[in-house]
Amino acid sequence: MMLTDPRTTPARPDLAADFLAGTVVATRYVRAREQRIVAASAPLRREPRPDALLDTEALAGEAVRVFEEEEGWAWAQLAGDGYVGYLPVSALGAFEPAPTHRVAVLRTFVYPGPSIKLPPVGALSLMAGVTVSGFEGDFAHLADGSAIFARHLAFVGPPLADDFVTIAERFVGVPYLWGGKTSLGIDCSGLVQLALSAAAVEAPRDSDLQERTLGSPLPITEEFTGLRRGDLVFWKGHVGIMVDSANLLHANGHHMATVIEPLAVAAARIEAAGAGPVTSIKRL
Repeated sequence: MMLTDPRTTPARPDLAADFLAGTVVATRYVRAREQRIVAASAPLRREPRPDALLDTEALAGEAVRVFEEEEGWAWAQLAGDGYVGYLPVSALGAFEPAPTHRVAVLRTFVYPGPSIKLPPVGALSLMAGVTVSGFEGDFAHLADGSAIFARHLAFVGPPLADDFVTIAERFVGVPYLWGGKTSLGIDCSGLVQLALSAAAVEAPRDSDLQERTLGSPLPITEEFTGLRRGDLVFWKGHVGIMVDSANLLHANGHHMATVIEPLAVAAARIEAAGAGPVTSIKRL
């Protein structure tokens, strides 16, 4: 059996994606069924249990390849970053229509109609996708009949910002959540991935994959000199974004929040806690 990364390879001993036949060994191979996330967000878990480890979150409108459904869980692969795991079947819906717009603010309410006086029926986080069927005043009508404040939306495709750091800065103060990717909770690599995606730069989900694939390495000096806005700083299992030559933006478990602090302070604390020194600095 070929060695593969289980995070991004839809293969189990009993079941694998049909395109992996001849590459991995499985009892049977199946063709994926394409669906989309219809919930505001959906947890992708390591195992088909509500208390299983949260590996990542999928946002409304994301495309999903479903290989199996059983007892309320779908074993699936996210089309965007290729992450594999178990999603609640209740969070899945039809593949069409495709999203026409995405949420361009940190979070926005969904209303049952085009009025801010109506009680919201939900809320969507930055980069969630929606299908707009028309406009009425300040509101965009969605395909399911609900409405969103139109100026909180942007067309799918063009970047929300050329500087991805401006996107990441919006999350300052958002609680830290292992596996999180929304304004309710986010982790270090989820913040990097989401901010880069908003700037039309695709990135893997986890920090080790980001360290391996993103940017060009910079020298690590004793005083962390020569850095600039947008540089990525990596530790084993952690990543942060430089907002200027000295300060780091990162979602972290020490503060249990997304914060900006001096890189030198963060690096000293992380090493003192036993997590090791900075392993690399990458420039995009």
